[in-house]
Amino acid sequence: MDELDLLKKDWKNRDSDYPKLSYNEIYKMILKKSSSIVKWIFIISLLEFAFWIAISFLLKGTSFSGNMEDLDMNHILIPITVISYGVLIYFFYLFFRNYKNISTTDSSKTLMENILKTRRTVKHYVIFNLVSLIIGAFIGAFYALNHDQNVVNQLQAASANGEVFAIYAGIIVGIVIVLIIVIAILLLFYWLIYGILLKRLKGNYNELKKLET
Repeated sequence: MDELDLLKKDWKNRDSDYPKLSYNEIYKMILKKSSSIVKWIFIISLLEFAFWIAISFLLKGTSFSGNMEDLDMNHILIPITVISYGVLIYFFYLFFRNYKNISTTDSSKTLMENILKTRRTVKHYVIFNLVSLIIGAFIGAFYALNHDQNVVNQLQAASANGEVFAIYAGIIVGIVIVLIIVIAILLLFYWLIYGILLKRLKGNYNELKKLET
């Protein structure tokens, strides 16, 4: 039983041997826990961003980086990267603002609204990351099919043999399988990290509703 559960027990059981606690004291405890959760959401999102930045730097100079340069995608890759970073920075701002709003709120109704707002922000953040991954994968596949000389040669040979449909089908199936695996891994990560934090926030929201009734 954590500290908040102990306070809830005291609130409901006036015959308890523990010191009698007021509504405001229990509210402050929920506020403290909610603020801590939102702070961790903000920190984890920054760490996730730093992780992907580090990966991109580690890939520089590798064969993968060379293959990407051969595809001549800079004219589309740079704008997409700038837009993606801009959207992510906006999400970081929202996470930080949610943290500040929850930390300084002085009413249970406002706290409940901020908790719901934080949950929506996290869900939109996860959806944006997954959609960006899918769009990026298909853009990369399109450029590989049209600019990767090895792939182009294979398609030309397959076309001459009447097997071009099988090649395209194999490529599409391969992309879909890889995407499913990557998305499943990301969903597991998001569920283990953000999902647990959001579940705790929802618990705090439900406790606030009980206090209001």
